[in-house]
Amino acid sequence: MTTNPAPPQAFDKKTRGEVDGGAPPGMGKGIDQRADKARKKLSSPWASGIAIVIAILWTVPTFGLFVTSFRPVQDIRANGWWNFFGSPSVTLDNYRSVLFEGDQPLAQYVLNSVVVTIPAVIIPISIALLAAYAFAWIDFKGRSVLFVAVFALQIIPIQITMIPLLTQYVQWDLAGSFWAVWLSHSIFALPLAIFLLHNFMKDIPPSLVEAARVDGAGHVQIFFRVLMPLLVPAVAAFAIFQFLWVWNDLLVALVFGSQQQVSPLTVRLATLAGDRGETWHLLSSGAFVAMVVPVVVFLALQRYFVRGLLAGSVKG
Repeated sequence: MTTNPAPPQAFDKKTRGEVDGGAPPGMGKGIDQRADKARKKLSSPWASGIAIVIAILWTVPTFGLFVTSFRPVQDIRANGWWNFFGSPSVTLDNYRSVLFEGDQPLAQYVLNSVVVTIPAVIIPISIALLAAYAFAWIDFKGRSVLFVAVFALQIIPIQITMIPLLTQYVQWDLAGSFWAVWLSHSIFALPLAIFLLHNFMKDIPPSLVEAARVDGAGHVQIFFRVLMPLLVPAVAAFAIFQFLWVWNDLLVALVFGSQQQVSPLTVRLATLAGDRGETWHLLSSGAFVAMVVPVVVFLALQRYFVRGLLAGSVKG
């Protein structure tokens, strides 16, 4: 006597849940309920209203800076930027003066900032990727102690390292060159870069690395073919942080790059008003020039930035 198999509809919800996901009954429903509650909190009118108010408060000064940068000198000296809408008057003389005129045109310092920032982002990321891979996937003696020591370097204030580094750069004949600024930014960024990239690498399933080793892949192949494609969001997120930090930095630039041939944009902005403040009306246009590049970089890499921040926050 044979028994006919039960039709598909004979499986109840409990059985289907155990077969499909192996999760106990009710777990999926609980996760959905928590997700719905989180969505309701984020979409509440109070949260939206607060976000709008913060966005307005954050945008108004920037908009005022933008309007002021296009106003004539006499209008800037006479009244505030909000009077622009009563009698609008627009000119490009401020940008022309600040970028191309005078003994120290700002265009040269913009180029210096680009030359300083790009290597100061690439160097620490390249070194940190290799160090993070070693700490995450290579078992060597003293690995934990060394990783804690690298992490502890973040608590050392930058200010106490200025004089020893400058003394060393003078001995190496690097003072006053781009190398002094590049190495300084790289040194200060490495502890945080290694820590962040190490945490991202540890979130990658070990089965991927083990499968690559079974197939005969070495460390170089595992690093470039298995891990690097998965680390793009993390690398992009830290690259944005480092780019903004270096581009807006003034302390390191003043100490290691105060010479005109290597001075970045922030150094020139600090002295743009002049000794007696006679050119303070150019500060708005100069500040807006300095702000445009970081905004463009952030908007261009925004999706990688968000993915990098969210990576590793949810497992499963």
